[in-house]
Amino acid sequence: MPEHVAVALPLPLFQTFTYALDEPLAYPVVPGSRVVVPFRGRRTVGVCVEVDVPVPTRGEIRSVLTAPDPAPVLGAPMLALCRWIAEYYVVPLGVVIRSAIPAALAGERARTGTRGAHRTQRVAGILRDLPSLLERDALFVRAPRQRALFELLEGLGGRAAAGHLLAQLDCSPSVLQGLVDRGLVEVRDEVVDRDPFATRATSAVRHQPTVSQATAIATLSAAAPGEVVLLHGVTGSGKTLVYVEFLRHVVDGQGRSAIVLVPEIALTPQTVDRFRAAFGDRVAVLHSALSEGERHDAWAALRDGRKRIAVGARSAVFAPLPDLGAIIVDEEHEASYKQGETPRYHAREVAVVRARHAGAVTVLGSATPSLESWVNATAGKYRLVSLPERVGGGRLPAIEVIDLRRPMRGASAASAEPPDAFAAVVHAPLEAALRAAIARGEQAILLLNRRGYAAFLQCAACGDVAVCPNCSISLTDHRAPERLVCHYCQHVEPTRATCARCGGATMRRRGLGTQQVERLLGERFPEARIARMDVDTTTGKWAHAEILDRVGRGEIDILLGTQMIAKGLDFANVTVVGVIDADVGLNLPDFRASERCFQLLSQVAGRAGRGPKGGRVFIQTRLPDHHAVRSAVAHAYEAFVDEELAGRVAPPYPPVVRLMHVVFSAADEARTAAAAEAGAAWLARLLAARGPADVRVIGPAPCPVERIKNRWRWHLLLKAEQPASLSRVGRYFMRSGVRAIAAAGPADLRVTLDRDPVALL
Repeated sequence: MPEHVAVALPLPLFQTFTYALDEPLAYPVVPGSRVVVPFRGRRTVGVCVEVDVPVPTRGEIRSVLTAPDPAPVLGAPMLALCRWIAEYYVVPLGVVIRSAIPAALAGERARTGTRGAHRTQRVAGILRDLPSLLERDALFVRAPRQRALFELLEGLGGRAAAGHLLAQLDCSPSVLQGLVDRGLVEVRDEVVDRDPFATRATSAVRHQPTVSQATAIATLSAAAPGEVVLLHGVTGSGKTLVYVEFLRHVVDGQGRSAIVLVPEIALTPQTVDRFRAAFGDRVAVLHSALSEGERHDAWAALRDGRKRIAVGARSAVFAPLPDLGAIIVDEEHEASYKQGETPRYHAREVAVVRARHAGAVTVLGSATPSLESWVNATAGKYRLVSLPERVGGGRLPAIEVIDLRRPMRGASAASAEPPDAFAAVVHAPLEAALRAAIARGEQAILLLNRRGYAAFLQCAACGDVAVCPNCSISLTDHRAPERLVCHYCQHVEPTRATCARCGGATMRRRGLGTQQVERLLGERFPEARIARMDVDTTTGKWAHAEILDRVGRGEIDILLGTQMIAKGLDFANVTVVGVIDADVGLNLPDFRASERCFQLLSQVAGRAGRGPKGGRVFIQTRLPDHHAVRSAVAHAYEAFVDEELAGRVAPPYPPVVRLMHVVFSAADEARTAAAAEAGAAWLARLLAARGPADVRVIGPAPCPVERIKNRWRWHLLLKAEQPASLSRVGRYFMRSGVRAIAAAGPADLRVTLDRDPVALL
């Protein structure tokens, strides 16, 4: 009688599948082993999750075809973690497992990468700068595509992969060759490093901890297995040194392994450098810029014990480290730890559960902890450790608020019209501080959390706004190349010269983006070296690290960017930080909007004054009395928490209650609304008949962004005081309720469930 095993397949089905082991296989099949099985007429890779299972009474039992690995890809602890994620986040187990292993192992074919061979790419670099606008206009009068390509290359730091440039601009190689023929640009073949972090220069200097740091290190080292510690340290207080010294205790002292999670690995080369300086080649860096084969190599080195510390973004929480001793979650408040696609897990919460099961210590570090973590710490669920002062006797920078509601100097009191465009963007106090910093050879950081050139185009005659044909959102105006872009579906169309509705000839740009600020800065400070860091300038491989390295070498005077410049940066020569518009995102229809604003302002302000020269911060806002702004100006985290928590009581929102966000989407607007109404009614009947009593249904209603990618969206919320209540209702709804709703709903209906959402848009 053949043995039967349960196999989880990467399919959106809440079940496992039974297969027989009736043929001799190359390797044994145990829980956690990869297997190749037949499914719906094709071969599919799954993972065995149980052996010796009962034989189903109905249906044909097919056989496992192959077992390709000598050892399981998931050990028992990792398989248990995947089961927890599947249960808590209400996701099929096979979908969770697919996220927990490298993509190279999720397919049937073995990896076919060029391991050991050098790979090359064509890289374009600027040979001759064109600082004069007059010279540029004359040179490119008959070659606008060449100008667009040249300016795109400038925006990418003067050097980028040729293929990336042509793809971004959607132009032919002849445009690039025209710049080469003019002697403006050179193109050469360069070897592509497998991991540039491995060859980055690092300093092995070991700093002496301060009294507060030493206390924190001792507390972490004495923490009990499974304990969670919230390390609340002001910006510049030296949390990274605490992490490093604690890991010396775990890795060197105890001989165990560790995981370090950072919000976005590409944005934190300094953090990686410090860990490599301390632990050398025992550190494996897991990041999205690696190929599938390279990620598999790092994964295998960790699994085999050749590497002892994994540093990476949220997916590194699945690093296959044996004998795990610690997980550090740096900047634990960051929303990027939440997975945006199924399975919608939060890496911080998964880290806590994994560490508890492994008998490891979890360290959550932040200058502005999430309200959830702060409440857990003050309630005694987590231990709280504080670093209240900056290292080296440094002080937190003074923050000045610039009220954008007041008329600017040089403007008419009646019309409040600015004397020039730059003055409308950068007001006099901030401009003066920038000018003085540049004159002293110091550096500045400017934050505007909106990319593109302008937020939208609007007809001056009828007021019509250029909107995306696929989404309920306006198109963002971009330059270099000049086009209108939807930031939701990536729809692109040419910039409009006339109104699509009335034919009016004047289209006005409204709202401010980083590209426009960059142009204005260049005109006002022609001598300054300016770099822009946003999604548009960092799509190339390692572009983030290259820009930040230039800042570190003193080659940049002003670094302008979106929220990505607000974290992980430690430059002693940055003495001025300016927030161009602090109100971006503050009034979004989302209960976390104020919290995100406070965290962003506090984090970016903390980039100033990290060296002996000190620093100043300027926040431009129309809401100077908002509690998020007031608290950030005063560096008053606890005051913000007290006021924000009071606003989460009525109506109740996390951390006062637990939340599930259910979104219904389909191509037909009316049928989407009907499906959402049916879903809410189904849940209401369930709760009335069976409870639990603490679960409440809020909605349904249209999502704030009603349509994305030609799909209409409605949503509802489930609120409960007890997490177990939400788990039971959520699982029953996704397994039974969705099936009943789909039977009467549109054929293309999708229902997604997001447990503990970080946003409701």
